[in-house]
Amino acid sequence: MTGIALAVALGSAGLVAAGTPAAYAVTPSDEAAKLPISSFGAMVVDSAHERVYVTDGRKSSGPGAVLVYNFQGQKVGSLATDHPASGMALSADGATLHVSQAGGILKFDTATQARGDIAYTPYNTTCGRDVAVAGGKTWFTETPYMEGYCDRPDNSALLYGVNGTSSVSTGWNTQGRLKLEAGPEAPDRLVMGQAGAGTDANPFLTTFDASGENLVRGPSRRFADADGKGALDLKDIAQSADGKRIAVADAAYGTRLLAADDLADAPAGYQPLPEGAKASAVAFSGDGKYVARGAAASGSTADLLIQPADPADGTTAMEFAFEGALDGSRVVPQGLGWAKDGSRLFAVTSDIHGGHWLHVIQPPAAQHDSRFTGGLTTTPTKAVVGEPLGIRGRLELDGPAPAEPLKVTAVRKDADGTQEVAAAKVAADGSFTVLDVPDRTGEATYTLRFLGDVTHRPAEDVTVTVDVAKAPTAIELKAPAEATRAGGVEITGKLTGQGRALPSGIGLKVTRTDRFGTTGELTSASVAADGTFRIKDLPSKRGRTVYAVSYEGDALHAGSSAEATVRITG
Repeated sequence: MTGIALAVALGSAGLVAAGTPAAYAVTPSDEAAKLPISSFGAMVVDSAHERVYVTDGRKSSGPGAVLVYNFQGQKVGSLATDHPASGMALSADGATLHVSQAGGILKFDTATQARGDIAYTPYNTTCGRDVAVAGGKTWFTETPYMEGYCDRPDNSALLYGVNGTSSVSTGWNTQGRLKLEAGPEAPDRLVMGQAGAGTDANPFLTTFDASGENLVRGPSRRFADADGKGALDLKDIAQSADGKRIAVADAAYGTRLLAADDLADAPAGYQPLPEGAKASAVAFSGDGKYVARGAAASGSTADLLIQPADPADGTTAMEFAFEGALDGSRVVPQGLGWAKDGSRLFAVTSDIHGGHWLHVIQPPAAQHDSRFTGGLTTTPTKAVVGEPLGIRGRLELDGPAPAEPLKVTAVRKDADGTQEVAAAKVAADGSFTVLDVPDRTGEATYTLRFLGDVTHRPAEDVTVTVDVAKAPTAIELKAPAEATRAGGVEITGKLTGQGRALPSGIGLKVTRTDRFGTTGELTSASVAADGTFRIKDLPSKRGRTVYAVSYEGDALHAGSSAEATVRITG
């Protein structure tokens, strides 16, 4: 896997991958969902329910909402808040989403989306908060100011905990702003860093043990050297899947990789970000395989790198350059999040005009080949217009079995153009049947596609061409074996057809042939709505008489005929 860039269309598991050069612009238009926000607060990924929660972090009053998206990047709902929402965090069991708004921390049930109790905060601030869950408790930062004063470097920054519906001061405070990080990697560890404290400050990073009643501070670190150079410009914090490493997105340095037990530099760090890129976000995949590093960069300089979490792995990073009006131009601070199994990375990007996008990216290392095998067969062998046609085949997959049933899609191309056909589920043994009802006669070509899934690449398309015939019809006659010239002949019958319904107002041709071979055409028989008809005749000659009834057919139905023989006496 060298120098690979990849882009994923939302709503599709297919990948677009390329080789060198090292970085690529993401193809615009269908690779990101446009978010209806002009600022960004936070993003939380709920893998259990396959939901992505996004807040806009507006520093204003009035009602707000948490936007809810599925793992395909489609908006599926929202959670109403009394005021604009900012920070969020999931409980350790994933059952509760904690959301910050002015004046309180809200709870939402992630299964039902129902809103629970509110924990009131000491300040009714609109500056926004970071929220984290560690040691089974909820923690949040507090910037006790209002819109227009939120980002001053000399602001007070406080740390609080939640106790029921109340908040409790931890006694920890500083200046600037505070950022929090916690998660299942080390459930009792809370990581806190100082940000936005001014150019002359030497911001800190520290950890806390949150397992007890009170926070117990662990190792801490400031990064400036004796000359005041190298100070931390904190944008994001992440913990590795095994809890042994802490990564920091430092806009002044890049991505710092630290040992969690003492915050010392890890023995091996990540390669520098591309020239001109400033670190803005960092996230480890839950399966421990990858680290994603976001940045703010201009032009074709990469804004996102995805690479092995182990810095000793020399695999070349995948580099993405977000540019243009349809996918943003940079990864926002704290704008990266992974699905727990590492199958998807979610990235929020923005541009200079306040536009925001949600990208869904799948690492190619999780992708395996797929292929159609054994050719395609049709049932019935002869296709008929207006009748179901089954196209049978088999899909073969490398790698692990899919987590959920896969689908094969199909299109039909005939003289009327190209039409989509309903997708077919793939059985556990790889077999599938695409069903269609062709609606015109003539040649029809079916193209079957497998667009891939989280763990499988798309298969090469396969096609089959069928000749669609007119639907057959049949005439059934009931006639007496004998009749007299005086009494006449009465014949009843029924016209039936496959496929589409027969047209109304059909007249059947009726002929009579006597024993001398003389044939005459009788009055046509009118077919009722249920297909039945009746024929009455007064023959003039005795002996064997043959009545022939025929239907000439129409655009969708073939013609048919039937005969009845009656012996005329008397």
